[in-house]
Amino acid sequence: MNLNDKIYIAGHRGLVGSAFLRQLESRGFTNLILRTSKDLDLTNQVQVQNFFKQEKPNYVILAAAKVGGIHANNTYPADFIYQNMMIEANVISSAYVNKVRRLLFLGSTCIYPKSIEQPMNEDALLTGLLEPTNEPYALAKIAGIKLCESYNRQYDTDFRSVMPTNLYGINDNFHPENSHVIPALMQRIHKAKINKDPEVVVWGTGNAMREFLYVDDMAAASLFVLELDEKTYKNNTQSMLSHINVGTGKDVTIREMAETMKQVVGYEGKLTFDPSKPDGAPRKLIDITRLKRMGWVYTSDLKDGLKKTYEWYLSVN
Repeated sequence: MNLNDKIYIAGHRGLVGSAFLRQLESRGFTNLILRTSKDLDLTNQVQVQNFFKQEKPNYVILAAAKVGGIHANNTYPADFIYQNMMIEANVISSAYVNKVRRLLFLGSTCIYPKSIEQPMNEDALLTGLLEPTNEPYALAKIAGIKLCESYNRQYDTDFRSVMPTNLYGINDNFHPENSHVIPALMQRIHKAKINKDPEVVVWGTGNAMREFLYVDDMAAASLFVLELDEKTYKNNTQSMLSHINVGTGKDVTIREMAETMKQVVGYEGKLTFDPSKPDGAPRKLIDITRLKRMGWVYTSDLKDGLKKTYEWYLSVN
């Protein structure tokens, strides 16, 4: 990409989109197209079509999505599948119609079956049943991958998909009920520290294993994939009909993550785990062989990433 290329970041104020914005701005890109949800409703086909017709971006980063943790997915399944599928269909279709040079679709590793060999490689897609707690969201993300693949097959577009592992970092959602595990736990442990509470209860047994990636590393990796020349990309993915996992290739138990969080926050109380609450999938670790073969590795380990996130959290609260 050239510094004067027109780049549309869909969802630039969220956890993922804001990381792309930081990365691109730090590299000197200035021709960035940004719209809030109030300015542009991505679930509205006419609005999206008019926007693309007017702006004619060269590149599109599709980071806009309705996201949330286990509680949110269980409570709002219709919202998760409908809103995400509408966003994907509208943006990807308009990108094709308006001859966008290259599009990057951001998915999630929840696309992989619940009972699958670990670590999960890209070929595991659609080989088994999904985790029930976030199935609607996962189905929407699978649809996004297949939309990109289908446009590439039929119209020879260059639409690429990356599947990041569990993300956290600056601009995360810290809602007490609808957030993912790291921001939810960080907020609760911080409040317990301030209030001098003797105990913090953590959902689940603590034995479930998760891979976590600091969001700025995700953005750097994704832009690396987006900027690969077409020949290199095809050689590493076998075709334009595949997606790429983005992660660290390392996982920890929720208990280990929580203990690390406790150290970062400086909380001196006790962590108690509630086995009556759901763990979700017992383990989620992705195979990042394809990404490593291309030449990219992450830079922030879990403790460093949590420190950066907590410093930001303190600065805005």
